[in-house]
Amino acid sequence: MSLTYDPDADLTPLEFSVTKNLAAKTPAERDEILASPAFGTKFTDHMIDICWSVRGGWHRPRVQPYGPLSLDPAAAVLHYGQEIFEGIKAYRHADGSIHTFRPRQNALRLQRSARRLALPELPVEYFIESLKALIAVDGAWVPSGEDQSLYLRPFMFAKEAFLGVRPANKVGYYVIASPVGAYFAGGAKPVSIWLSEDYARAGKGGTGAAKTGGNYASSLLPQAEAYEQGCDQVVFLDPDRNVEELGGMNIVFVYKDGSIVTPQSDSILEGITRESILQLAADRGHTVSGRAVSIDEWREGVASGDIVEVFACGTAAVVAPIGVLKGRNFFDEQPLGPLALSLREELTDIQYGRREDRHNWLVRLDADA
Repeated sequence: MSLTYDPDADLTPLEFSVTKNLAAKTPAERDEILASPAFGTKFTDHMIDICWSVRGGWHRPRVQPYGPLSLDPAAAVLHYGQEIFEGIKAYRHADGSIHTFRPRQNALRLQRSARRLALPELPVEYFIESLKALIAVDGAWVPSGEDQSLYLRPFMFAKEAFLGVRPANKVGYYVIASPVGAYFAGGAKPVSIWLSEDYARAGKGGTGAAKTGGNYASSLLPQAEAYEQGCDQVVFLDPDRNVEELGGMNIVFVYKDGSIVTPQSDSILEGITRESILQLAADRGHTVSGRAVSIDEWREGVASGDIVEVFACGTAAVVAPIGVLKGRNFFDEQPLGPLALSLREELTDIQYGRREDRHNWLVRLDADA
């Protein structure tokens, strides 16, 4: 049985049935939420639901009221963790139009995650259509305040009720959305990082390069350890003591010669924000590369002045300068420079339509597209 989507196959356009939420928020209630949105706490009135089965393929695309899902207690996801997700944002531009950023890359990453978790690969076109279908009914939920956006969470999981260890024959794909404000109140501030030496995020040949819930579940205990140490985030190492990534963000190192290096291995999630930031840096003339970076190179580079800036990047925070690296027996202050915040400003200006989109990264989602 092949779960792989053939990108050359002809696609039947999705025709979403729409069931309006009779308990939808009033405009006043929605405006109250949008006045101070918090990440992942309030959700829009509707969601996307598309079914997949071995026999029927992708079928029954629906826009339906946001609400609880009904699952059989034997659903495979509850027992074997066959689940993946994505994170992407919708931005309201000054003219009122609604755009998203590089959705094709999110769709392709969802396909890679699906392949690793033995789930069916959602066609790129269906992924983008699902975002447009949700915006068609919940576009009013996209906020217009500074650094505000609508966070879209596509996800997929095994629904088949079957307690056997094999790929599920029935799968559900959903999209929910939550209005969010600036990740850092008052601007992007330096974060402190705890070095985890007892726990690993992923292993060679594992699921580190997939965006699956299990990777995040395994990071929660070391993240709690980071909080106990007074740190904001945790950073993981591989068995060779090379830097991997934070619990949910990639890392970038800036060297004194202007070169930029990011850790790269088959156990690191390919970050779309990271890729975009590195492209903007390359546009400015910086040499950009991906390779292994050991924790010793990091610490010694900062101590010698060879590394002049370290920052993290991801969808939620965009860019976060790293101000402190803390371990069991050390406390290393990190050099702060102008590049991280300058790149952050350039990227967000593109996302919100304030600067030219030279790479054609934006895709319009609303009906006037």
